[in-house]
Amino acid sequence: MKAAYIKSTGAPSRIIYGDLPKPKPTGKQVLVEVEAVSVNPIDTYLRSGTVKMPLPNPYIIGCDLAGEVVAVGPEATRFKKGDRVWGSNQGLLGRQGTFAQFAAVDEDWLYPLPPDVSADSAAAVALVGITAHLGLFRCAQLKDGERLFVSGGSGGVGSCVVQMAKATGAQVVTTASTPAKADVCRQLGADHVLGLRQRNFKAALGELGPFHVWFETSRQVDFDRIVPTMAIGGRIVVMAGREARPKFPLGPFYVHDLKLFGFAMFNAPPDEQRKCAADINRWLVRGRLKPLIDRVLPLSKAAEAHRLQEENTLKKPGLLCGKIVLNP
Repeated sequence: MKAAYIKSTGAPSRIIYGDLPKPKPTGKQVLVEVEAVSVNPIDTYLRSGTVKMPLPNPYIIGCDLAGEVVAVGPEATRFKKGDRVWGSNQGLLGRQGTFAQFAAVDEDWLYPLPPDVSADSAAAVALVGITAHLGLFRCAQLKDGERLFVSGGSGGVGSCVVQMAKATGAQVVTTASTPAKADVCRQLGADHVLGLRQRNFKAALGELGPFHVWFETSRQVDFDRIVPTMAIGGRIVVMAGREARPKFPLGPFYVHDLKLFGFAMFNAPPDEQRKCAADINRWLVRGRLKPLIDRVLPLSKAAEAHRLQEENTLKKPGLLCGKIVLNP
């Protein structure tokens, strides 16, 4: 089968597009014929070696996938041949990745793909959608009528946060780096969109707050800006910035009864992620959640996709508006 893989960590040029043996499902695994995958920042961190995890050799890159079950392992019970599925959490913690024509995946990390949802959409929403859901509902316990701020409303996670929060009945404030991206955020349902470089940014935050939930997607967190905007008992969610060491205004934080949640999606057990997937499927079918896809490339362009994702994440934020999806 064709696959995008590495034999050692490093630059995107380390990615090889070539032939590897087709896997066979064992235990609770099912064999998925992959129709679509997508790129996430964590994929680039693993490929580069920035994030240290055990990796098979060769290591097929990628976390997300959508496709059709073509075989099942002897202990698999949740899916059968012909079922269409989507999932994430692959290529992590020693598991093989998804950027291939076929992937053997433990059924615990797979979810039914509704008939009217495309493989591209499912792959695009997988990791970012589960991440947004965990942060909003497991951590922050967002409620109907609350006021939420999320940074980067046209990004992968940010766009899911905007739509999920609106589906829950929240008021949503977000940011955008360009007028075109601001329009995208409004189309997703955001009530207010602030320009990152507008002169009255701090004043506008004050006027639109106080916020019950602040969902920070940026790698650089400014708690001195966040804490004064929060309502009594507010919840702050962080999920990016492994190397960040920001100052923290402890006094204002605790006297306002605030809570701070940090989490990594891949630490959530299968039963928690399955709950997220059930809501995601429901919203996808009802049109309440529409994954943002910036571009679709062939799997042979995996190295190009990684270069672009890495530049957008680390060097020039704003190059992408949504996810990069690849088709085998």
